[in-house]
Amino acid sequence: MLTYRILLLSIWIGLSSAFAQTKKPKPITKDSLTSEAFLKVIENSLESFYAEYAKDSNYDSIINALEFEANEIPDVSDEIICQRLSKMNEMSPFHLECNASTLSVIRFFATKRRSFIRICLGRSKLYFDMYEEALARHDLPLDLKFLSVIESGLRPQVKSPAGALGLWQFMYGTGKMFGLDENSYFDERMDPVKSTDAACRYLKKLHGIYGDWNLALAAYNAGPGNINKAIRRSGGKRTYWEIRPFLHKETQGYVPNFIAAAYLMTYHAENNLVPMEAKIHSSQLDTMCLSKGVHMETIEKISGWSLEEIKVLNPVYKKTYIPFTQPNQCITGPLLKIGKLVSLEDSLYVLEKKLYGSQNNSFFNTHTDSVNQELDSINKKNVNYKFHKVRKGETLSLISKKYKVKANDIMELNNLRSSKVPIGRILKIPDENNNIASKEIIISSDSIIGLIYYDSIVKIYHSVQRNENIEAIATKYNVKSSDIIKWNNLKDKWLSIDQKLLIVTKIKISNPGIVFNENKVIVEEKIEKKPVQKTQFYTVKTGDLFNRIAQKQGLTMQQLINLNPEVKPNKIYVGQKLRVR
Repeated sequence: MLTYRILLLSIWIGLSSAFAQTKKPKPITKDSLTSEAFLKVIENSLESFYAEYAKDSNYDSIINALEFEANEIPDVSDEIICQRLSKMNEMSPFHLECNASTLSVIRFFATKRRSFIRICLGRSKLYFDMYEEALARHDLPLDLKFLSVIESGLRPQVKSPAGALGLWQFMYGTGKMFGLDENSYFDERMDPVKSTDAACRYLKKLHGIYGDWNLALAAYNAGPGNINKAIRRSGGKRTYWEIRPFLHKETQGYVPNFIAAAYLMTYHAENNLVPMEAKIHSSQLDTMCLSKGVHMETIEKISGWSLEEIKVLNPVYKKTYIPFTQPNQCITGPLLKIGKLVSLEDSLYVLEKKLYGSQNNSFFNTHTDSVNQELDSINKKNVNYKFHKVRKGETLSLISKKYKVKANDIMELNNLRSSKVPIGRILKIPDENNNIASKEIIISSDSIIGLIYYDSIVKIYHSVQRNENIEAIATKYNVKSSDIIKWNNLKDKWLSIDQKLLIVTKIKISNPGIVFNENKVIVEEKIEKKPVQKTQFYTVKTGDLFNRIAQKQGLTMQQLINLNPEVKPNKIYVGQKLRVR
């Protein structure tokens, strides 16, 4: 802290002296040191310093010295490549073999995948400093940072067909083994810092098993079981190159890919590979931890920090809501944005409450099962049915009049696409006492204000905007793309501007009479008016879990908690009675 204060004081004195000839500098007081103006001067100075530090122009001098043309692909001999790999070996515990396989892969990336290397060079500015710090902390070779290049291309949200996710491509089970949690709101496999620490611990364990870094890399890719099989099939050989013929094809190329990535990321200038411009350097970032749950949209509104950049720099969050947890969830961003957010922290939580209420009252209920399951649950548990067998001469209109219900309600309840019903079909008829009312209201997905007190399954008619695709719309409403296609009878995923899409989802509504003016969508709400019921209880049985009980009773977990505020969900016991109505 003392060093930091001395640094701040030195910068301030330096800036003040620049104006000494025109204006006598004022003495530095305690008030001036803590003023907002002073902090802005310091922050801007640091921002300029870090921006200058982030520029790595070393490759420019090498490219200029070698007199490469803009898009020239240098013809580098095998001998020179091997010499460079030998030089890298002197500073690394890896055995970076120079053989036909590695030379072939290096030439492939240097000629056919140049853009990939250039992009990774740009992204490395955001991650490599953090990687090296973690690797050094675990006493691991710094060259392991190149492993993330071939695993994910330095993209934290990339997911493999097999389900591996994140910068280090952890499978779900392996991630759990190394402490990477996942829930509805975040997946720590996409957290750059936590996943890097987990990767370090996993790689250290693998090296401890095999005593060879190339085998450890192969085991990281294929799993220790497959490496052990290859060792047995090879007759007990203990090096990667000896057991390579007995490995799966992907793992046969894994170590050569790693060597190629390490070589080209190290000698990129000599191969005329100019890094893509880095949007931000790790040194320009800061972190703030949140003491309450917050939507990223609220952060955007109060700080002017774009939602897109918030999501890019905080890939761990699956949605735009950052939940409250213990320990607190944190966000990472540019120094100036985080500094501004810290100064407006109290206002941030006030605005969040005004826009969304508490998280229990958030617009979309993300703790429920799929919409189709919710609809089935409501139909089975909350509506008293009558059944009618269609006879000759009966129409849907006559049947609806007979039971004093709406024809549309019968159609929806029985998934009828038209009013024509075949003779002999047994129809579910909603009891008229349920008085299912239908009304049309206008709401805004980001402007719900006030006390929210019940859940509703609703139909939303979404108007397609420019640059929207079906995946983005599905994410917005927390539904599946395949369901949108099914609900709208779409032949493919192509959409047109202003096209109306039916979305069926579950939301919470505060006041159906409120009309909001921004981002309007029309909602048909089915409100079930049920007769008042006496309190009902459920007795906990062996093997019951709190969330399972909620599902069985047609409740969300939060509704069951609200009904039993004195009960701790993780400490229920056999024989305990829980209120369920």
